[in-house]
Amino acid sequence: MKILVTGIRGQLGFDVMKVLKSRGIEAIGVNSDDMDITDPGRVKAVISSLRPDAVIHCAAWTAVDAAEDNEEAARKVNVDGTANIAMACADTGAKLMYFSTDYVFDGEGEKPWKPEDKTGPVSVYGASKLDGENEVRRILPDRHFIIRLQWVYGINGRNFVKTMLNLAKTHDRLTVVNDQIGGPSYTPDIARLAADMIVTEEYGTYHAANTGYCSWYDFAREIFKEAGIDIVVEPVSSENYPAKARRPHNSRLDTSKLTEHGFKQLPPWQDALKRFMTELRDAGQL
Repeated sequence: MKILVTGIRGQLGFDVMKVLKSRGIEAIGVNSDDMDITDPGRVKAVISSLRPDAVIHCAAWTAVDAAEDNEEAARKVNVDGTANIAMACADTGAKLMYFSTDYVFDGEGEKPWKPEDKTGPVSVYGASKLDGENEVRRILPDRHFIIRLQWVYGINGRNFVKTMLNLAKTHDRLTVVNDQIGGPSYTPDIARLAADMIVTEEYGTYHAANTGYCSWYDFAREIFKEAGIDIVVEPVSSENYPAKARRPHNSRLDTSKLTEHGFKQLPPWQDALKRFMTELRDAGQL
């Protein structure tokens, strides 16, 4: 099987490539220099030339606050770019995997979101990712996987874990919000799920995250515990950290559909964090 992976300079694309290659799958990775996804002609040329069996689309505009001031640019990547890839897949018969986000929901309540729940994004970023989903469904109604993620972190890129560890170098006390609840998601675990799923025909929309829920405050405390860092972490309300884009208070994702379709649940988020700390130490980053 030949799989094309976009966005390989990002956290997720980096680990998707690693997992696919470890399984002996022919994986071809591209970044924006190789294939500008906003250029339909270039996308069509690359995909028609390579003729992959599947495309795992990891490239995305992920700067949530910047999207509020750059809506056209964010939509060009998340909506138009995704549509360009979907159309090229339709032309060549390739299946497509698209990664989305919990930001497609309004973030209210406490009940975990199911894939079929009503969407209602409250940010430009969330709306652009939802419209990207809908382009995939429209163009490839029978040959797509949509996986909604949240709180993603990995070795290759910036993320909450690395931010906390860096802040601890210059602070002995931190305040972290405790009224946003979700599930931290480790990119190697997501990548393994993607590799399991892409070789099947269990098409549809899924939610994926390491199992268990916590607040950003809980997550930060666990990070410092695993890193062996003595620092005071105080819980605060989101109101203490106003941002351009509204953050969801409820990011809980119901991942039960994975099991229903024969896929393994991701390990608990605490277990994933332990493994990430080991990865950071081995890489000399901790």
